[in-house]
Amino acid sequence: MGFIVNLLVSAGVILLMAYILPSVHVKSFWTALWVAFLVGIFNATIGWLLGGLLNLVSFFLLEAIVGLIVTALMIKLVDMLVGNFKVDGFLPALLIALATAVALYLVGMARGGDDVDYSLKNQKQQPKIEYVAVA
Repeated sequence: MGFIVNLLVSAGVILLMAYILPSVHVKSFWTALWVAFLVGIFNATIGWLLGGLLNLVSFFLLEAIVGLIVTALMIKLVDMLVGNFKVDGFLPALLIALATAVALYLVGMARGGDDVDYSLKNQKQQPKIEYVAVA
């Protein structure tokens, strides 16, 4: 369910950025949905490898910035593959990546945050055992 929500949010951000930025062109919502799906697939495969290599070079100090740059590169790759989607330049692709990251973060927070954090909060607390020295 989370994948579908993230996909719809990403497609909505792509459409919104196409409306705001004159250098981004999207034909329809279905094209934006297809672009969001391809960017997600490419980020999970090619982007994962590229991000790992770039993070090794930066010693993991710039992990968020590297993630945005890799996502922008995947958007430009999808731009070359999809005919009804056009991004003129790297800066608009970087702005789309930034807007998508912010939107997905906000949606994740609205849905309850991270699943791992949620499972840790719901674990039962172990009773505290106090040791008393007897003299």
